[in-house]
Amino acid sequence: MTSELRLDIRQQRPFALTAALRCRAGELLALLGPSGCGKSTLMRMIAGLQHAESGTISLNGSTWFSDSTRLKPQQRRIGYVPQHYGLFPHMTALQNVTAALHGLSRQEQLTRARAWLDKVQLAAFVQRKPAELSGGQQQRVALARALAAQPSILLLDEPFSALDSITRDGLYRILAALKPQLNIPIILVTHTLNEAQLLADKIAVMGQGCILQEGESDRVVRQPLNRAVAALIGMRNICSGTITRTSGDHSVLAVGEQELVLPRALPAGATLHWCLPQEAIRLAALADEPGCLAGNINDLVRLGERWLVSVRLPGTSDTLELHCPATKPLALHQPIRLAVDTGQLHILEA
Repeated sequence: MTSELRLDIRQQRPFALTAALRCRAGELLALLGPSGCGKSTLMRMIAGLQHAESGTISLNGSTWFSDSTRLKPQQRRIGYVPQHYGLFPHMTALQNVTAALHGLSRQEQLTRARAWLDKVQLAAFVQRKPAELSGGQQQRVALARALAAQPSILLLDEPFSALDSITRDGLYRILAALKPQLNIPIILVTHTLNEAQLLADKIAVMGQGCILQEGESDRVVRQPLNRAVAALIGMRNICSGTITRTSGDHSVLAVGEQELVLPRALPAGATLHWCLPQEAIRLAALADEPGCLAGNINDLVRLGERWLVSVRLPGTSDTLELHCPATKPLALHQPIRLAVDTGQLHILEA
């Protein structure tokens, strides 16, 4: 049987939470969403630190939680890395890891602990206490401790949020290198889309106590299910329009006072919400270039060697946002033409 976490839970108090998800061995599933949406609560339910009102949680066909079963955290063999590491301050890195290895001889504890500290690149720091380690090194000790006990599942609760970008990148590399060796489900709680894209095989987008969309990382990012998901993953170009006519395998989308030809047949008269990634928009090279939208620069911010440009589309309340080289001579309220890759235009569900 393929190792797989299955979860389907519901509760109304202390706040409403409804979730159903699966994560197979060797997969990393990212729970992505804003603070307060239920990500960490869901993680605590998987760990057995908190219980839902109803539903089921199982791993490999073994029930962890149901109306009649509530296994304790130690019965679930959870590897858990909390946001603030949870290390014992009076213990060395080696002692912190051996503390998780109950039931083994002292020599086996030391051998396994040293092996895992070596895997997370801390072989030279085994005798240091947490106060003598950097934040990234403490996080690696916490990861080694979680994995040394050979857990059935690894839970990572925003483990990188307190670290600087260079340290985070190093930990991303370590986790990515370890993942193929583990062959267990891995759940990562994060509010950072970039982190989810870098590490996760699948993303579950959470909002207001429920999972709004779950799927392969690229698909969720490129094809958000609806306007709420698009906003939560940071999609800036979310607009509305009406299909004015359809001919063969093409449709004409009215965007305020302008039109775009879409390479697909859609019902005439339909009013749609749609979105575009920033990379699907560029400044038109020619004044008469086809497939363009005209507008006026509504906002202009210089970010390093690039402009972040917001363009108001006439006849609508919508704007399109794109990046372009700062060498371009641009100014507020300047008329501008945008070339749009309509093949990347994604229709959102109502």
